[in-house]
Amino acid sequence: MGLLETPLLEDLVVLVNGGSQGVGAGVVRAAVREGATVVFTGRRAEVGEKLAADTGARFVRADLSDPAQARDSAVQAVNAHGRVDCLVNAAGLTSRGSLLDTTPELFDQHMAINLRAPFFAMQAAVADMTARKAPGTIVNIISNCAHGGPPHLAPYSAAKAGLAGLTRNAAHAHRWDRIRINGLNIGWTDTEGEDATQRAFHGAGDDWREEAAKAQPMGKLGQVDEIADFVVFLLSDRSGVVTGSVIDWDQTVFGGQD
Repeated sequence: MGLLETPLLEDLVVLVNGGSQGVGAGVVRAAVREGATVVFTGRRAEVGEKLAADTGARFVRADLSDPAQARDSAVQAVNAHGRVDCLVNAAGLTSRGSLLDTTPELFDQHMAINLRAPFFAMQAAVADMTARKAPGTIVNIISNCAHGGPPHLAPYSAAKAGLAGLTRNAAHAHRWDRIRINGLNIGWTDTEGEDATQRAFHGAGDDWREEAAKAQPMGKLGQVDEIADFVVFLLSDRSGVVTGSVIDWDQTVFGGQD
């Protein structure tokens, strides 16, 4: 059942952008398990339709780099179910680029997916919530790279830092509307996308997960199901009054020194 005997998201409509794989797909599964009616977006129809069939969630094919489609994700949830109570922005682009080798095109791609898409999805979701004078919750999947990040993730780090700032700004702006907005700075996480990234950009072999886990304090990478459970908690009333928090969900202690 989840964290408590009563489903945490019972009778709520949840939109998960970037929900067809990775952390987003984990959130879709966890939200369905916790009683929500779930709509999720993704670019690949075959993958999205399979997850929809497995979970009963509604799949909407969308290219979130288009701000109109990012806004329309919330509109489609409202059209299908009458409202959107919760939004999770989980879509992310992690292609590599440093300060010296990032092209304007790569920079724009990162801003489009990692910052602009959440902005306009939030705009549409909050517009629905405020029009109904109803409370709501939003969780943005950010990254510990918002603190600075490695040299090869310069545009990614810049966009995620922007998303952290947007999370706080929007939470402050809509606190009196009882719309709670929080973010998770997740660290190195074991996902299908990370597997592809490690192989494409770092020449990783089949044992990269095991080798990476050995170098982590907890002996493992971040796990999708654990992150998803925490996201569900933040979406739910059980997280109380918390808003404007950007939580470091990682085993790196930022500011700590040896």
